[in-house]
Amino acid sequence: MDYGRLQLFRTLRPAGSGRNHTYRVACRASHLAVHVMCRDRQAPAELFGGRTGDRVDTFQSVTWRRSTDGSPVLADACAWFVGRIERHVRGGDHVGFLLSPTEQSPPVEGVPALLRYSDVKDLEPGHPA
Repeated sequence: MDYGRLQLFRTLRPAGSGRNHTYRVACRASHLAVHVMCRDRQAPAELFGGRTGDRVDTFQSVTWRRSTDGSPVLADACAWFVGRIERHVRGGDHVGFLLSPTEQSPPVEGVPALLRYSDVKDLEPGHPA
């Protein structure tokens, strides 16, 4: 897939009037990293989804590196890309981030079993929605 020609859309939900940590960080960023996790790598999804960066430095518990622009890229991700934020788009109780990819992971061999919403739907969020 040629990520250089693809623009992707990522949404985050501002939680309550204080808004969640991820949302606040994303609003100040120039780029965002998007990760695809394999089904056997559920622990990072549980960590980032079940804990809030307001209380815990979640990146201390995982192996990661900085992308070219400084965005954190998780070592356990099956695939990832980094995108420059082109625009914020409000939609109901979410804010979308339109991204133009600038960097991507190497191609994945074969067809991995990917982590899906059904694998983490019962996860307790790290903060109230």
